Amino acid sequence: MTIFENVIWLPGQIHLSGAFGSDILQMVLHAGPVVKLVLLILCLFSILSWTIIFMKWRLFRRAREENTLFLELFWESSALNKIYGESDQYAFSPVAHLFRAAYSEIMRLGKIQNPGGAKDGSAAMMPILDVVERSLKKTALDQANTLERALSFLATTGNTTPFIGLFGTVWGIMESFRNIGLRGAANLSVVAPGISEALIATAAGLAAAIPAVVAYNYFSSKLSGLRNEMDLFSADFLSLVERQIAKKTAGSKEE
Repeated sequence: MTIFENVIWLPGQIHLSGAFGSDILQMVLHAGPVVKLVLLILCLFSILSWTIIFMKWRLFRRAREENTLFLELFWESSALNKIYGESDQYAFSPVAHLFRAAYSEIMRLGKIQNPGGAKDGSAAMMPILDVVERSLKKTALDQANTLERALSFLATTGNTTPFIGLFGTVWGIMESFRNIGLRGAANLSVVAPGISEALIATAAGLAAAIPAVVAYNYFSSKLSGLRNEMDLFSADFLSLVERQIAKKTAGSKEE
């Protein structure tokens, strides 16, 4: 038996049942329809937020791991065609996607083996570098958008659910004052149900918002790190392509 089940409030001889005691579930079940609707909305926000959190946590973890593995392969091997053939196994690596897109452009233009047959090597170098750079930028943007997808929902949850809970709080207080006006008495049995509903709505709003805000900040930080890795790889790959074209151009001039 809880301490709320046999409480006598003087004067008034008010007996509190366990419905509005420490049992939160009972308080939810006894809440009004508007507060129940608020709690349902908050519950949906929370479920969707946690689903996104677990999915994004897995995605970012795999992206970091496969980025590390791919970069090891890239710097240990000097044959780009070999790297391209093995890059399929790194489907979650944004850097691997950058490499595949850029190398596909190089192969499509046929510049890596024969720099256009131009007499001026610098003139042949500029078109391929521009194409590769555009391909890298476009792919980096696509990968960043993929990683960032659904993170805005976490931000929305963190910004809106406290206000939705506050709406439930205000409604519960309104109901409390309404009951006071109908019964003409401001005692504990009239005020307690509405205040309980108000507190439940407030707590539910914070419970949905806090994890969403923490997760959004965490994933935003990880996304920034992955973007930096893509930028560094793009610069390194462009330098590598430039050196290879310059080397082949110098060889063709000597012939």
